[in-house]
Amino acid sequence: MFTDNSALDVLLRGTLLAFIGLSWVVICVRVIGLRAFSKMTSFDFVTTVAIGSLLAGCVQATTWSAMAQALIAIAALLGIQYAVSRTRSKRDDFEGIVDNTPTILMRDGEFQEAALTRTRTSRSDVIAKLREANVLHVSEVRAVVLEATGDISVLHGESLDDVLLFGVRTVA
Repeated sequence: MFTDNSALDVLLRGTLLAFIGLSWVVICVRVIGLRAFSKMTSFDFVTTVAIGSLLAGCVQATTWSAMAQALIAIAALLGIQYAVSRTRSKRDDFEGIVDNTPTILMRDGEFQEAALTRTRTSRSDVIAKLREANVLHVSEVRAVVLEATGDISVLHGESLDDVLLFGVRTVA
């Protein structure tokens, strides 16, 4: 790519490619918008991970064509992610195709055993999230939801508005 494989060449190559790759990602994100690296859906998460991998490949490229291919792939992934998110916002039926459905793991202080089994989530994972959410009494927990992204949300307090559980699956 440069002149030889000396230490200086490797240092310059790594620095230059890192600058080019990172600059390209910033430019693409500025064009696509802030949602480019959100983790709102599992599709967003996979896209973000793939872009990170492509950026690493760009920085390690040994030819200009390999670097260009990684940059094109980054732009393509962000473009696909943009198109999918636009389509999701306009068509409810499309949302069900690309998204996981959030699932209730705990309701009104009671573990939902069937949901835990179906989602392969352990009680200890849920209990850790309860501690993280500063829950002091399990009886205060209104709902624990395994979100479409794989995150676990803990809703606790006196009462719970039903709108917060809209679209959340209950496993019987």
